[in-house]
Amino acid sequence: MPLTANPAAQTQIADFLKRVPLFANLSEEKRNALARDFRRFVYPRGNIIFHQGETGRALYIIMTGKVRIYKTTLEGGETTTNIFTTGDIFGEFSIFDQQPRSASAKTLTKCDLLQIADVDFMRHLRALPELAEATVRMLALKVRWTAAITEALAQYDATSRLLRILLLYVEQFGEKQAEGRYVLDWGLTQSDIASLLGVRREWVNQILKQWSRSKLLVFEEGKITILDLSRVLAERDALTQRQ
Repeated sequence: MPLTANPAAQTQIADFLKRVPLFANLSEEKRNALARDFRRFVYPRGNIIFHQGETGRALYIIMTGKVRIYKTTLEGGETTTNIFTTGDIFGEFSIFDQQPRSASAKTLTKCDLLQIADVDFMRHLRALPELAEATVRMLALKVRWTAAITEALAQYDATSRLLRILLLYVEQFGEKQAEGRYVLDWGLTQSDIASLLGVRREWVNQILKQWSRSKLLVFEEGKITILDLSRVLAERDALTQRQ
């Protein structure tokens, strides 16, 4: 159920939208008008937001939490395609192309989400050239991100794929703890990581243990801690040269 809408809640939503790149260049008046069309939802951990194949009628913004995007095979298996966190937007493609959802979305943690209906977002998009321009930039960045992930999956062996994808996510939302030390609160299980790479969970367990023994990184309860970024980058480069 959505949280109760009131003037204070709308102000909070408008203030949050100011920190989202898609809306950062809008005037306060336009941002406030946009905020009135958002609804706020709180989802528990492990909750399905939408299913692959459903009709998409809204886009979402994460205020807090993490969301996993995944595809389901005919046999019922799951392949993780992306992870989103605070400030990220997802579910927008279906409102632009009017096609069914190409993937499912599930909360990895408790999530505070904003939702706007397709008709409302498109109305603002037509009325605000600056929003339309920012939307094009957002989609271009997503295409670049997808291309980087696709390159990692297509060109490298499994060990290199895992290391490169870890580094991509560390760059996206890793938290620096000290010089060379970063924490990636990924929220993924080893099975989730395996589905992202297209490998067996047992292999993921083995390589993570190997890297832990080498003091490159530690995996614990869904968190990856990069112990020495320079050594991890050197390991990535060494793996590339050996291919």
